[in-house]
Amino acid sequence: MFIDRARIQVIAGSGGNGMSSFRREKFVAKGGPNGGDGGRGGDVILVVDSGMNTLLDFRYKRKFKADRGGDGEKNTKHGASAKPIYIKVPQGTLVKNAATDEVMADLTVVGQQLVIAKGGRGGRGNARFPNSINRAPVYAENGEPGESFDLLLELKLLADVGLVGYPSVGKSSIITMVSSARPEVAAYHFTTLVPVLGVVSLDKGHSFVMADIPGLIEGAHEGVGLGHAFLRHVERTKVIIHVLDASGLEGRDPLEDYEKINKELALYNKRLATRPQIVAANKMDIPEAQENLARIEAYMKERGVEVFPVSAATGDGLKALMERVSVLLAEYVEPVEETDEEAVRMYQPEDEHAITITRDDDGAYVVSGRYLERKVAMTKFNNPEAVRRFQVYWKKSGIEAAIKERGIQEGDTVRIGDMEFEYRE
Repeated sequence: MFIDRARIQVIAGSGGNGMSSFRREKFVAKGGPNGGDGGRGGDVILVVDSGMNTLLDFRYKRKFKADRGGDGEKNTKHGASAKPIYIKVPQGTLVKNAATDEVMADLTVVGQQLVIAKGGRGGRGNARFPNSINRAPVYAENGEPGESFDLLLELKLLADVGLVGYPSVGKSSIITMVSSARPEVAAYHFTTLVPVLGVVSLDKGHSFVMADIPGLIEGAHEGVGLGHAFLRHVERTKVIIHVLDASGLEGRDPLEDYEKINKELALYNKRLATRPQIVAANKMDIPEAQENLARIEAYMKERGVEVFPVSAATGDGLKALMERVSVLLAEYVEPVEETDEEAVRMYQPEDEHAITITRDDDGAYVVSGRYLERKVAMTKFNNPEAVRRFQVYWKKSGIEAAIKERGIQEGDTVRIGDMEFEYRE
């Protein structure tokens, strides 16, 4: 089975907690703080593996969690950092943030690695905090939480040549004749429900990978029919073979089919319109196809498109078609993409100190912000000194003033991440 989409959850390890301890040795009076730092949490890393060609494995395991770092110890011993975990994905995997649909990575090279979720840093031990005012701090930090994401993985076939065309025009029959691929073939629409890969080997020792892209219909670029599920596989192909039913026995005009399919490709991705394309006028063993051939060739000649009359049933014309495709692949040069404001989205790093204040349905004030939530998670609120340090940050950062402007009153509930408390001046 070919699985080309999967949803998984990745959770990096949290950092280990810092230690609060003091030097206690005989004949050493007033030993100073010696609590060590916690170790870093494990990263989650995606790695492209040549041994994988589907996303089937992710049907059985969807959650990947790295270990947390070790806690700090006395005598300024740091906790051990956790090892990363590696998730193998096939070549051609597109990684998206499932919550925002933002593309996070496009993994196309075997061996390529991506740290998709970073482990949290270890909390600092109290040996890090002595100063001229407080020479014996008892304060130590909790470990920083690791990053976590729900990911959507999409596999785009890495084929050199893509067969496109309306359902039942003979794409599956062609790939069966020219390669060792054996897709299901029958006389009804959408027999091919998954892309099929086949390796075409020529007499000259040249070979290339061909993909039978399932039939497209009008409106495919908007997801109609099997639209988006399969259009993504055409994006990476270097040459497109547009298969037409030259006989017109399905009640459709082959030239209208040609225009409609090309329109769908261009609407889905403008770059597809620039791909080298040749037409395979199929079913030439049928008399009606012979009658339509002259009209098809004249139409394509005006547009500079080559036409190869073929018959998937008898194999006639397929060798010449494959040899021409081999030449086009040898001549293919990846076009330099023009950049414009619409095509390029510059990543703007989020201000981690920014905060937002909202109200929950129960009236509680919800204060969120990347740095603030990390600060809360790393603060040990059962430690009075840690609470005092947080209160200082709360006022100096302007959160106190901002929440007052929103009209907070004594006794109102405030939520920050997983923490909830009653507001007091």
